Amino acid sequence: MCGWQSVSSSANHRGLLAWVAGDGKAIMSDSTSNDEPVLDPRKATILRAVVEEYIETAQPVGSGHVANARGVNVSSATVRNDMATLEHDGFLHQPHTSAGRVPTDKGYRFFVDSLHAPALLAAADSQQIRSFFAHAHGELEQMLADTSRLLSSLTHYAAVVVSPPAEAATIRSAQLVGLAPRVALLVVVLSNGVIDKHTLDFDQDVDEVTVQAAGVRLAGLLAGINLAAASAVARPRTAEGGTATEVDRIVIAALEVLQSEAAASDHVYIGGTSRMASAFDAVATVSEVLQILEQQYVVVTLLRDVLDRGLHVAIGTETGMEPLADCSVVVSTYEVEGEPAGTIGVLGPTRMNYPQAMAAVAVVGQRLGRRLSEG
Repeated sequence: MCGWQSVSSSANHRGLLAWVAGDGKAIMSDSTSNDEPVLDPRKATILRAVVEEYIETAQPVGSGHVANARGVNVSSATVRNDMATLEHDGFLHQPHTSAGRVPTDKGYRFFVDSLHAPALLAAADSQQIRSFFAHAHGELEQMLADTSRLLSSLTHYAAVVVSPPAEAATIRSAQLVGLAPRVALLVVVLSNGVIDKHTLDFDQDVDEVTVQAAGVRLAGLLAGINLAAASAVARPRTAEGGTATEVDRIVIAALEVLQSEAAASDHVYIGGTSRMASAFDAVATVSEVLQILEQQYVVVTLLRDVLDRGLHVAIGTETGMEPLADCSVVVSTYEVEGEPAGTIGVLGPTRMNYPQAMAAVAVVGQRLGRRLSEG
């Protein structure tokens, strides 16, 4: 299951990782102070009303709108005074003297931490998820790519799905198929749903009987072990006289391919990058965000860093990356057969609909893990 927890910013934003890609700069959060003001119920209600209104309209929020919000049972004058206090305490910001106020990262953090659980998805969204996974079949790579596009369509943000680590997967079966006199196809089915296909090229012609014999040998060597262990499988001994047989050479070539596969990095699937253009007002911000999404290692590092700090939502400077100062990340893990496997999340503006994004990530992650566990 994808668990969520509310985490105080003052306890979790110490020592953010530097952004190691290109000329990226790390932003160190300054939220470690123990002197943070405690909001009384009225100010908390007013702050939540401002955040919800700003998420909905993208316009600075005035006291009149807040006074009419659900749960705010005080006059506009009282709301004005409380909003001024919230601004003084760093929860709100006034872009212009005559304008209303907008939430700061600190204001968004309070809003997210006050959510006890993700919201319920709309009925249409739930039906879309059920229909998607009911018809999701085939190779893992395609399923993860399609899942990223599903999550993006639900949230209208860029969605990221990181595949389960290949080296931890158990090999269910291995098969060799001859394609041509000097070419064979190695097909390996893994417990995490991956179907790996690798082409083996030979220096000389190999007959079908030899390929089949090598396939039988591989199936016996590999069945039931994980991919990392496959690289440690003892290589076939050479025949008498020190010369490897044709079957031995094919088996050795296949094991070397699997060794490379086990050492490969995580695969990242990103859907909805085109939606980023409409999510931000500044073209420069869109360009910088898209550049980050193109760098697989940076994306994986970002998601893992957020989770390693005990967070499921990183807001603005909490991401630790200067180009993402106007962005938020919602991320969680998904499980395969009861064990954490990969990560899933969305990247959007700080003015994102956090309850809906958290709900979508949680539900899609749960259904993805369940589908992969079924095989």
